[in-house]
Amino acid sequence: MKSKIFLLGLIVSLMFSLESCKTKESAYKAAYEAAKEREMQENTPAEITPVDKTSDQALIQKEKVTLVDGAGILQYSVVIGSFLNKTNAVSLKERMDKQGFKSSLAQNEKGMYRVIVATYGEKSSAATERNRIKEKYYPEFQDAWLLEKY
Repeated sequence: MKSKIFLLGLIVSLMFSLESCKTKESAYKAAYEAAKEREMQENTPAEITPVDKTSDQALIQKEKVTLVDGAGILQYSVVIGSFLNKTNAVSLKERMDKQGFKSSLAQNEKGMYRVIVATYGEKSSAATERNRIKEKYYPEFQDAWLLEKY
């Protein structure tokens, strides 16, 4: 009889411990989903305007940015990566520097780090370079876009 009571107590204890794991897992999943949603909202461009047909209907995002690392940025820049985490941005910048780019790292007013691989005074040159990068680094940088500094 004692062994049956012990076994029943063990089963009940095991059930409670398994339930607590589910709670932790669902709490983790909810926190992950909330963080992912915040990141998606922060990556939403503030102001995007279509570019003329000579640049393949590209989009330009106007932002006020501050140079964090690199030689500098002109009016129009080709952005290949955007990160909330500075370490990730620096890693991509260093990788592109090793491949021969004179890349720069800029930060916008919302704290996003932009990895810039080319910068120009005129929009058409920036669009041409963006297209070249998209072709050369297919499919990795298919989301490359133009940043117009203001």
